[in-house]
Amino acid sequence: MTQRPDGRFVDDAPFDPEAALQQLERADLDAPNWVLVWRKFKTHKLGLISGIFLLLCYLMLPFAGFIAPYGPNERNGEHLYAPPQSVNWFYEGKFIGPHVFPIVAEADLETFQWKFVPDLEDPRPIKFFCEGTEYKLAGLIRSDTHLFCPPEGATLFLWGSDRLGRDIFSRILYGAQLSLTVGLIGISVSFFLGIIFGSMAGYFGGKIDWVINRVIEILRSLPELPLWLALSAAVPSNWSPVAVFFIISIILGILDWPGLARSVRAKFLSLREEEYVRAAEMMGASSGRVIRKHLLPNFMSHLIASATLSIPAMILGETALSFLGLGLRAPAVSWGVMLNDAQNLASIEIYPWTAIPMLPIIVIVLAFNFLGDGLRDSLDPYQQ
Repeated sequence: MTQRPDGRFVDDAPFDPEAALQQLERADLDAPNWVLVWRKFKTHKLGLISGIFLLLCYLMLPFAGFIAPYGPNERNGEHLYAPPQSVNWFYEGKFIGPHVFPIVAEADLETFQWKFVPDLEDPRPIKFFCEGTEYKLAGLIRSDTHLFCPPEGATLFLWGSDRLGRDIFSRILYGAQLSLTVGLIGISVSFFLGIIFGSMAGYFGGKIDWVINRVIEILRSLPELPLWLALSAAVPSNWSPVAVFFIISIILGILDWPGLARSVRAKFLSLREEEYVRAAEMMGASSGRVIRKHLLPNFMSHLIASATLSIPAMILGETALSFLGLGLRAPAVSWGVMLNDAQNLASIEIYPWTAIPMLPIIVIVLAFNFLGDGLRDSLDPYQQ
């Protein structure tokens, strides 16, 4: 150490990279586990972006009615299969704010189809924080205030309208409430069953392990899609959309637990021989306490990663069932129900915007997969 003229001391020893690395490792060992996880997760850019995107999507769900300019089943009989409308900000070189042009349906005598022609000389300003169709905020509070509304005498179909003149953009927002929630309910059922049966099989072994394994093998040997179809077809058609939604969620969860149960069983078979487990048993801890306090916490990182990777399968399962007409049914609105309305390939060829509900499904599934990859890597912060 040498003293500078200003009185400060400076370390003039040569830089030792090994000593610096050891100092960083000691600092990492002293850091809390969540700090290490966050540091590792921040380096996974796709996982971080996907996590922020999914968080915003789920925070938006209670306010879908506020954001949507139309109701989920609000029809406009004069604008069937209307194309997407663009929002303009300038008119004749002047800034006049967000506005749209009214569209008028005209018959095309050559193709025998309706075509919509915008009136480019009549800009209509979009209204904000205006009154519209009544909805329930967060499913509890009645309100009719919307973030933005169509101008008087004009429409506001940002992503076009469907065969009944319903706004596709508004229906996608409402459909997200069911399509994104079905994965959370299904994964809750799946994890409850998978953790219980998997932990029992892995910890106790013997006949319990044999019986649970045979049940898992039987369930995994059944073809998944036909089994979904059979169970969904057994749901009475006169049930309310809410009841059908919960039954579909439970069905998806019941059929998904065997894979998780096998993972839990395999992990418990190795962990139950560890010294800390034996010590807890010798001190008189019950089997339930050993599983809850000692075994499950060591397996929690894998469970969290498995949850984020299993939710997309639940969403795709609901979409497939609703697309085939055996899941949610109208007047319920989900992405699968919307795709069921657009399964006519001839209409998609003529009106391609009716297939837009496929895009949020693709984006959400990819986001969950990227988030699951990031969590799987970061929850083991000491892995190089």
